[in-house]
Amino acid sequence: MDQVLQFVQHFWWLIFVFGGSIGTGLKAVSAAHQRRIERRQERFRIKQQTKVALAQAKARNETDKTTQRREIGKTIDEHDQTDARWFAYELNPVTLLDFPMMTDMREPLTVDFHRAKRRADLLRPSDVEALVGNRQAQADYREAVHAYAIAFDVAETEAKRRRRQGFTWDEQQRLVRAQSLLRLAMDTGATPAERQSAYRKAQKELEGLIVLPTNARMEIERHIAGQIEA
Repeated sequence: MDQVLQFVQHFWWLIFVFGGSIGTGLKAVSAAHQRRIERRQERFRIKQQTKVALAQAKARNETDKTTQRREIGKTIDEHDQTDARWFAYELNPVTLLDFPMMTDMREPLTVDFHRAKRRADLLRPSDVEALVGNRQAQADYREAVHAYAIAFDVAETEAKRRRRQGFTWDEQQRLVRAQSLLRLAMDTGATPAERQSAYRKAQKELEGLIVLPTNARMEIERHIAGQIEA
């Protein structure tokens, strides 16, 4: 330290010679230091902005997924409601015989309805989550269900308008007899023998007129089998 002081005492005049350079250097060092501080602040600001942007994006994504789940759920609900309306015919042959057009595959409107149902069933997801994030699959399923519901409305309206008009008088009488026999076949108060006999006779009456849906036949046979087991 003493040597430094001695140097300053003997060579103090150098300050005037190099003072400007020293000042410039100090300013440069100070400026560099300030830039480093500013760069750190900028990096911190960018990092914070990135965190905020990611949090906002995550929130939007969760909101979007929630909206998707709600819309998919609404489509599945519409599908279920339309199915329930069809099951009222498919599982109740007595009602079906009042509106035989609902299973008459010679009718274009009936064919359209069953084709639309098959497509909607094919595209139906196993659960809501299966379609979340897949916009195209959601759109395809929604369109298929809407088409199914509309096709059913059209077919049902026409079936109710016509009722049994597409059949001759004799054929209509056969339908009436078949309907009465099916009521007996599903009557839990009848004996097993009466129910089986009624079902066989109903099938003969319906031959060449309409074909009962597979589920309708299974429902009748299940009732008859249950009665026999009892």
